[in-house]
Amino acid sequence: MEEEARKLFEEGIRKKLISPGKGELSSFPNGTKVVFHYRTSLLDGTVLDDSRTMGGRNKPMELILGKKFKLAVWERVVITMKKGEIAEFTCDIKHTSLYPLVSQSLRNISAGKDPLEGQRHCCGIAQIHSHHSLGHKDLDQLQASPQPLAFTIELLEVMPPGTFQLDVWAMTDEEKLELVPQIHEEGNTLFKQGQIQEATEKYYNGVACLKNLQMKEHPGDEAWVKLDHMITPLLLNYCQCKLLQGQYYEVIEHCTSIVFKYEDNVKAFYKRAKAHAAVWNEVEARADFNKVLELDPSLGPSVAKELKAMEERIRTKEKEEKGRYKGLFNYNTPPATATTG
Repeated sequence: MEEEARKLFEEGIRKKLISPGKGELSSFPNGTKVVFHYRTSLLDGTVLDDSRTMGGRNKPMELILGKKFKLAVWERVVITMKKGEIAEFTCDIKHTSLYPLVSQSLRNISAGKDPLEGQRHCCGIAQIHSHHSLGHKDLDQLQASPQPLAFTIELLEVMPPGTFQLDVWAMTDEEKLELVPQIHEEGNTLFKQGQIQEATEKYYNGVACLKNLQMKEHPGDEAWVKLDHMITPLLLNYCQCKLLQGQYYEVIEHCTSIVFKYEDNVKAFYKRAKAHAAVWNEVEARADFNKVLELDPSLGPSVAKELKAMEERIRTKEKEEKGRYKGLFNYNTPPATATTG
């Protein structure tokens, strides 16, 4: 134990044991899956991230050792821990310079977004030396002025190679491409069974998987376009789920990104029209429904039904508002007469 602590110290890592684990220390061969909760803090105690509270999900971190995770220091420290152990590791700047990018991805995941959203088509080192905002003030400050960080880690599980199914992010590019059609089909089955949340997660995983591959290609190249054609139907299915869940602005955002690239995608216009109608954007909804009719006149009855429903909702809303304000400005009421005693 003392020898390991000395090695860590020489590498710029100081370990403080908070609670000992149980059993023997694992050998941690490459391919081992480790599951742990983490809290990241500045040395003044300011908490940047906490897996127990991030996104309100209480979701621990999962790593496959040997897969060249961007924040290598996490792999370095967990292999010094026993299952159930809690320890704090204070790490020098050389180990923490990439943390802002890692944190951005983890925050995106916790918010149900693409983990690579907001990251440029370049390597992490290039991003660090650019002036590109990560979308979070604390991460931008940390990126501009790197600091030592303290990671408080609780090791929950140690799973040897072959005892678990690989997560999508841990697969090779070839394995990901082979898996996407299966994910798509599983999402469709769940959707038909009415399991909307579960279907949403499947479609999201499929999109994230393909976007990860697409980031390695140059926009507009044949491989990039081919992947984009695979992403689009998955993203539209994801939007259908979000419509049913009432996440209308997210639907508008994704469908807008689709029609920007594919001006004849009638499904994207139709879903965006329904989302606009749901949030009282009447002008935008009518424009999109008209575009739907232009692209596919056979959808006339469906569009007419949606327009009728929107108009009825608008009339009901206007009637309610008139009733709410009725009587507030009644000018026929005689003025009060002042009296003196």
